[in-house]
Amino acid sequence: MDSAIIWFLIGLGLIVAELAIPGVILVFIGIAAWIVAILDWCGVDSFSVQLWVFGLASLGLVIFARRYVKDWFRGAETTSGGGVDEEFLGKIVTVVKPIEVGDFGTVELKGAQWKAFSTTAFKEGDRVEVVARDNITLEVKSRA
Repeated sequence: MDSAIIWFLIGLGLIVAELAIPGVILVFIGIAAWIVAILDWCGVDSFSVQLWVFGLASLGLVIFARRYVKDWFRGAETTSGGGVDEEFLGKIVTVVKPIEVGDFGTVELKGAQWKAFSTTAFKEGDRVEVVARDNITLEVKSRA
C-alpha cells in the first residue's frame, strides 16, 4: 500500500476518533497526517522528513489553531462581566436541595436542576438570585 494512503488513513482515523474522545486535539493531529499524505503524494519520499513535518505540523496546529476552532466543536459561550452569562445573570431560581455554606446544593432553572453554591445557607424552597455561572455550577445569593 502506498505510504500516502497510509498517512491519509491515519489522519482519517484520528479525525473520526475526535468524535469519541473530544478535546479538539486529535483532529489537528489528523490534519497533520493529511499534510504529510499530500507531501508524500507530491514526491517527498523521505520517511524522516515526513516524521518531522508530521511532528511540527501537529504541534503547530494544536498550539496555534486549537484556540480558534475549539468553539466550533464544543459550542461557544457568550459571556460578559467577568464570565457571567447574561442568560443566567439575575435569574430567580428555586432551591431544590439545601445549600450549606462550603457545600453544594441544587437549584432549578428553566426546568433543569443545577449544582449551586453560596456564601449563605439556603433551605429547600427558598428563592435565590443567580450571580455567576462556572460551567454547570451556579453561584447564588439572597434576593435583594
